[in-house]
This record gives sequence, structure tokens and C-alpha cells, in this order.
Amino acid sequence: MSASAALPRPQTGFVRGPAALALVLLAVVGAMVWSKAKEQRALSPMASGAVPPGTGGLPAASALCALPRLAASAPPVQRDSGALPAPFPIAQHRVTPRAAFAVQASVLGTERYRFDRGAALSPVDFALGWGRMADPAVHGPLGIRQSGRWYHYRWGPEGPPIPLPEIIRSSSNLHLIPADEAVERRLLRIAAGQRVRLAGWLVDVEGEDGFVWRTSLSREDSGDGACEIVYVCEVATLP
Repeated sequence: MSASAALPRPQTGFVRGPAALALVLLAVVGAMVWSKAKEQRALSPMASGAVPPGTGGLPAASALCALPRLAASAPPVQRDSGALPAPFPIAQHRVTPRAAFAVQASVLGTERYRFDRGAALSPVDFALGWGRMADPAVHGPLGIRQSGRWYHYRWGPEGPPIPLPEIIRSSSNLHLIPADEAVERRLLRIAAGQRVRLAGWLVDVEGEDGFVWRTSLSREDSGDGACEIVYVCEVATLP
């Protein structure tokens, strides 16, 4: 999370020659990686065909999604004591649960990812706000955007609508790893302005190629490494 300065207006035009070919090749390779990752997620222990629907539009419990009872409230609830699932594989990655996690919040923004390194597991990020950051009168004046797996906000000459430390501890960018295809479909239908409840595990990720992704375990941090990585077992929209 960071407050970003105003960016210069990008120039427009056409890309020709070798640069255009390189962009085409990058898009093709990215599409192949995303397709392979989707296939491998479908073969994970939480494949959608193996998990019948549960109650309230949420997936049924399974070995990986047998979560402890967590209150459906804001701010987020985190429980890192008690038994955690053993590390498990998804798409040539080792996923290690660090804590049970649940949050009820307003969606400040969503960003779809298909071609970056994290897309092999996480197809979408949510920027979420709770407490006063769930109030449109507070987050509305902020220029909120997401890019590069970051959540950015900025304000005008009048200053932030609430103190900056409160913005930091009352909002976050979450990298979401859906437990199955049903959860993924629900996540991808959610848009900014909705209210949601998510539950699952905060996880660390290690790839066979040396890729490392560590989750934040604090709501007080900011900047690089401050995002939560959530293996999402349950997702529901709220009135």
C-alpha cells in the first residue's frame, strides 16, 4: 500500500517492428502459462468436481478448508494458533498455511492478473476497506488504483480524509488464491463497491523455480511485502 504521486499522461501511438513481435510473443507465452496454471489448479486437492456446494453459497468443508470458527466481522480476524494444514502443492508451488483468516469489508477495487508471475496461482487482487475505510464518504475522495500487485491511493491539497495510519490499518491489498473453480468464478464476478466476506488461510508460496511470495501477518504494515496472500475457501457478497 502506498500513496502515489500524480503520474504524467502517457503518450499514445502504435508499436511496430521487432517491438510489436516481442509483445505478441509475450502475450502468447503469458496465455499458455495462465492456461496451464488453470488446468493444474483444477487438478489440485480442491478440484471443483470433488467439492459439492455447501450452505449459504459457500463451498463445502474439505481437508484444506476445514477452517476454525471465525467471527464474520471487521476488522479482519486472524488466528495463527492451533492446528494448521500441512503445506500442499498447487501448480509446481508449495503453499504453506500461516494463519486462519476472515474479513468482512467493502471492495475498494479489483485487479485481474493473467501474465505476471503470481497469476499461476492468483488471478485477482482485491483492495479492501473496513472500519471508516468502508465508508464511501471516506474512501471516495481518495484516488484509488491497483497495478503491479500494489494498491495505491492519493489525495488532493486538502489532505487525506482520515489520518494516514488509520488508512493503512483499515485497508489492504489481498492476493487471492481460489481454492477451486467455483470460488474463482465468484471472486471474478465481484466488483468495486460491493461488500464481501472472505475466509481461508494466509499462506506463503514457494515455486520450484525459486519464486517466493510471503504473506503479511499484520494490518499495521505498509509498502513492499504488506499484502496478504489468501487461499480463499469461502466467499460471499453481503447486502
